[in-house]
This record gives sequence, structure tokens and C-alpha cells, in this order.
Amino acid sequence: MKSLLKPVNASIAIALLLSAALIGKYYYSSPKFIAGDRALEFSATLMDGSSFNLSDLRGKYVIVDFWGSWCGPCRVANNDLVRIYRKFNTAKFNDADGLEIVSIGVEKDRDSWQRAILQDELSWKYHISTVQNFDSPIAKLYGVHEIPTSYLLNEQGVIMGVNYDYENLNRILSARLKN
Repeated sequence: MKSLLKPVNASIAIALLLSAALIGKYYYSSPKFIAGDRALEFSATLMDGSSFNLSDLRGKYVIVDFWGSWCGPCRVANNDLVRIYRKFNTAKFNDADGLEIVSIGVEKDRDSWQRAILQDELSWKYHISTVQNFDSPIAKLYGVHEIPTSYLLNEQGVIMGVNYDYENLNRILSARLKN
């Protein structure tokens, strides 16, 4: 009987450790903020050298997108962001005047980041990267440990949702268009 307990106890211990690791990873990689939270203000220097404050975009819908030139899923998601931007950038909404995207590059290499912006045709002007990877002040402020991570903000700077895909963004924004 004792010889059966040792393998069972070891299996239970391994299962508990794996479960704890998965739960820990989930909470570590989950976005720090949820719908209804106010987006935290930040200031940065844009790729063109100009100064930027997130609050400058009040009155518009805003997607704050954390991505990387080295991240395959981010590059795929960029295609959807380009489509959303082209469709809604100058749109008139019931409660907002257009849509802007703020791209925050989680990067180690400035040249790769700039090349990816051109290759993916990210035509909006709000591009930020301190080239500090996940140690960038904005990534730390938002608790970003995994990319892509994105937040949709309403015209008042309140988070409407996190990590929406193209269909959800399109549905939500289309529903708010002026008739």
C-alpha cells in the first residue's frame, strides 16, 4: 500500500504545481485594467519628435495598442488596426469625433520598429517607443507583460474593453456612428 501512495502523492504534487503555475501566468499576463476603469494618463515623445499626452485625444475614441515589430501575432493584428483606422478615423460618432490609434512599441531595436511601421502601413501619427522592451515606462504603467495588448477608450478616456478583435471593434464602433 505504501508503494502506491508515493507515486500518487508525487502526481498530486506535480498537478498542483502545474495548476499554480498556470493560474500565476494567467494573472501575470492579464491586462491590469478592465472595462470601466479610467485609462491612466501618460506623456511621451512621438516618433516624429513631438510631445504627446494621452489626454490630448479626449473627445475621440482611442485604441492604445502595445505591440512589437518582432511579435508575429502583433504584425497580423496590425492589418486589422489599419482597416479599423481607415474606416473610423474621420467618422462622426454620436458621442465622439473620430478615432485615433496610439501605438506603443515594445521594442529593443528602433530600426526594426520604424521598418515595421512602414511595412505594415501604420499611417496614424501616434507612434511611441522608448526601445526599452517591457521595461518602458508606459508598458510598466499599464502592467503590460504580453503583447499584443490593446485598450479601447471612449471619448472621456474610460476603458471600454481590452484586446478586442477586428469584428468586435467594427461592431462596437459601427453601432456608435451618427445616423
